[in-house]
Amino acid sequence: RHTRYWRDWSSDVCSSDLSRSLVGKLAVVTGANSGVGLETTRLLLEAGAEVVMACCNIDKAETARAGIGSSQARVASLDLADSASIGRFADELAAAGCRVDLLVNNAGVMATDASRTNDGFEMQFGTNHLGHFALTGRLLPIIAPDGRIVSVSSLAHRQGRIDLDDPHFERRPYGRWDAYGQSKLANLLFAFELDRRLRRSGSGVLSLAAHPGVASTGLGRDGTSVFNAFTRRTGWIRFRGGASSAAPSVLACTDPAARGGNYYGPRYLAFGAPVVEKPSQRALDTSTAERLWALSQAQTGVDFGI
Repeated sequence: RHTRYWRDWSSDVCSSDLSRSLVGKLAVVTGANSGVGLETTRLLLEAGAEVVMACCNIDKAETARAGIGSSQARVASLDLADSASIGRFADELAAAGCRVDLLVNNAGVMATDASRTNDGFEMQFGTNHLGHFALTGRLLPIIAPDGRIVSVSSLAHRQGRIDLDDPHFERRPYGRWDAYGQSKLANLLFAFELDRRLRRSGSGVLSLAAHPGVASTGLGRDGTSVFNAFTRRTGWIRFRGGASSAAPSVLACTDPAARGGNYYGPRYLAFGAPVVEKPSQRALDTSTAERLWALSQAQTGVDFGI
């Protein structure tokens, strides 16, 4: 039933499947209206989960939900570039008595022109990292004791460098790819530091990470560079569709053998069946991760209490 979503242009159906039932589970997927987020939503729904599609564009999200055609999916407003929106979203879930079993931090922007979030942060670092940091911290009190938090990174983290003294390009020249790589490296540093803190606190919640390989999505189309114009006209290089690119994220959500800190991605980096792989050495730097955590906590005002 599920195998059509797990196919890759260069491989047969991957060895993992969705035999682990998610009936009765509640998942929150950010950026669920298109691309990898939408296909992640489809797969989680097919496994029986209820999914909150947390999106900043409600019209697009409702259209996507209608296309899925499942009564188990619902749309909620969430703008990761706005701390007030993040707070409202978290407060509404808590007020509704929700217990979140799966949080998939998937949404992101890529290679944008220099711009700022509503809180004055550089757009890519502010949305991709700080927005998800704040969201995770706000939702942590309602994450199920055996829940999972999956942070979606990118191959670009391998070229990423973090400047903790100037993360928002206030003193250094802005580079759209420098900013993107920094934000994606930050996703992994956060995921692994969160796992260490959860373990020390005795929590049963797992913090995991994933990346889709090279996917055909809507990323990279917003901006004035030659790259942005190219992606608007032709789409991203189609190594694999958004459906197969969701496989690492979904495996992180469902793998019965998952251990905190696992990083899931395509077997051949850009494509292939999902496996547990190794991130870059910079992503494993605990000193940088601790400093990034302190910076993120100070800038968002969100204290995880762990």
